[in-house]
Amino acid sequence: MNVNYEKLDNVNGELTVTLEEKDYADKVTRQLKEIGKKHAEPGFRPGHVPAGLIAKKYGTAVKYDVVNKEVADAVFNYIKENKIQVLGQPVPESDNNFDINNKDFTFKFKVGVAPEFDNHVNKDLHVPYYNIIVPDSMVEEQITALRRRFGRQEPGEEMEPDAVVKGTITELNEDGSVKEGGVVVENGIIAPVHFKNEDQKKLFEGKKVGDVVRFNPAATCDANPTEMSSMLNIDKADVDAHKGDFNFEIKEIIVLKPAEMNQEFFDNAVGKDKAHNEEEFRAAVKELIAMNFSNDSNYRFTIDAKEAVQNAVGRLELPEQILKDFLMRQNEAMKAENIDEEFDKLRPQLEWDLIRDNVAEKFGVKVSDEDVLDEARGVVARQLMQYGAAGLNEQIIERYAQEVVKEEKQREMLAQNALNRKVFEVIKENVTLDGKEVSVEDFQKLFISAGEQA
Repeated sequence: MNVNYEKLDNVNGELTVTLEEKDYADKVTRQLKEIGKKHAEPGFRPGHVPAGLIAKKYGTAVKYDVVNKEVADAVFNYIKENKIQVLGQPVPESDNNFDINNKDFTFKFKVGVAPEFDNHVNKDLHVPYYNIIVPDSMVEEQITALRRRFGRQEPGEEMEPDAVVKGTITELNEDGSVKEGGVVVENGIIAPVHFKNEDQKKLFEGKKVGDVVRFNPAATCDANPTEMSSMLNIDKADVDAHKGDFNFEIKEIIVLKPAEMNQEFFDNAVGKDKAHNEEEFRAAVKELIAMNFSNDSNYRFTIDAKEAVQNAVGRLELPEQILKDFLMRQNEAMKAENIDEEFDKLRPQLEWDLIRDNVAEKFGVKVSDEDVLDEARGVVARQLMQYGAAGLNEQIIERYAQEVVKEEKQREMLAQNALNRKVFEVIKENVTLDGKEVSVEDFQKLFISAGEQA
């Protein structure tokens, strides 16, 4: 067997595979023998069918399969051994004239190859990097939120904006008298801070234990059946009959007392022994916010770096016809009449994938199993935080991550994410960063002006 590759231009080549009878004859014979061992024919038991009869009945089909496999393997192995970066798939040429009755065969394939180019990732390439300034006001807001998070609930004498109120809820007539046979909830609980109606919220302002407030449950929640049934302890089907006013006799007010600025709070909020006084605590909170901002800065860098590298590289030459043929074979929605338009949509991503792979090869970026698993750990941790399970330990995160990487599609996606992350890391290390300090507001404007979403 002989395989020859000829480069036609920068992005197109031709593979020629020449197959002689000696290259495939033994394999055809072996397969026919296996068929003879297993197949019965009229008048013959398996293993006793004459070889000539087997060859006559199955010889052409077996030869066809063997020849096709030999050619496909030859093409695949040649591309792999010679490290030809093929785009799409090799396309058989129309003049191959495949006649199964021949002894020798010649097959030609059109091959689309990746263009050669300089990715320009070096210190001559400048990319902006935005360092977001942490304002003191944001530090104070975060401290307030942390004190509330680690605070405690306790009885209070007077209403506060976010207090929970317990008491008796009694249904009234229009004249304000108690409705006979009306709804009475002895152990009612409400949180005015969550009312949708501001006027209803104000009714409870400044009230104390023992006060009676006339309010309208339906107005507090836009007459939502689920919320009304929960507040009044009635079936959702019955809420329409109870949209009038009610009295709320306040028996208990539960207020949230923010955590004291002490060592226990510092340890809970920013980590054990990370802060020992208020000054150190404020610095630690500011550092945590800055760390979160660094993720935003790095995300912005990927946008700016991608644009800078693409601009430096310019428009890449691609084997367009081969890629269009490949896309139409892969996707039934792509037809000859719309393939040009669809290809133009896909072209920017195709070009970036080539640039990314070029950068990865230049700087020796490899994605290991541990890289993929690390991506999975990050995905799992973020999902758990999203569903309020941030306190789960590393062992649980690890167990879920191990399950995620077992799914082939998930693993492929994680591998691509790991490759993207590592490529941008090496770009960041090897270009010149033009550091710029910006406010949160100005940083957000970068996305608005570019029509992007952070």
